Amino acid sequence: MAWPPCALAFFLLVLLCGAAGTALGAKRHAIPDDLRDVVDDEEDDDWRHWGAPAKLPDRPPPDLTRMDPAALRAELLRAQTGPSLGFVKLRLGVRRSQQDVMGMATRWTSVLRTGSVAAKFVAVDYGTLMFTMDRGRDLLELKEFILGQPEAYEFKIGDQFFRRPGDPPLDQVIETLRKEKMNKPEEEL
Repeated sequence: MAWPPCALAFFLLVLLCGAAGTALGAKRHAIPDDLRDVVDDEEDDDWRHWGAPAKLPDRPPPDLTRMDPAALRAELLRAQTGPSLGFVKLRLGVRRSQQDVMGMATRWTSVLRTGSVAAKFVAVDYGTLMFTMDRGRDLLELKEFILGQPEAYEFKIGDQFFRRPGDPPLDQVIETLRKEKMNKPEEEL
């Protein structure tokens, strides 16, 4: 059964008037201009301290006299809180363009930022990236990230070099690549 057009129009008019009447008849709340007597108690302690620098956990200082040099170096690295600067040597023997290295630096910076590590990578040359960090306390996360990347060979912070376990020093790798290059016939180069 089809409704005649004027019955449908009448039904829609009644529905519209009913909705408008409900909206017009609704009780209105007046908001005063003077808000001195209003108490704002919706904030909790977490909200009040949001954005404040994180406090380092209170723990007793380690006994440095009984630590071996490797443990002492790790403790000093963990306690580093100021800005840091370092270099990452990329795997040798791989040809890269300038865009590849710059893209790698940008990608690493973005990935670390999503993990709340504020490190910025910059391409220095085809085989080296430089990084800067504002918060040195993130060095352990940065070390784990860099050594987890297949493109990275080693990185240096200050006078300390970090490599994957079992990787030979960079000088040995350079010497091996040099010997391989000298042993290849000139046609393959």
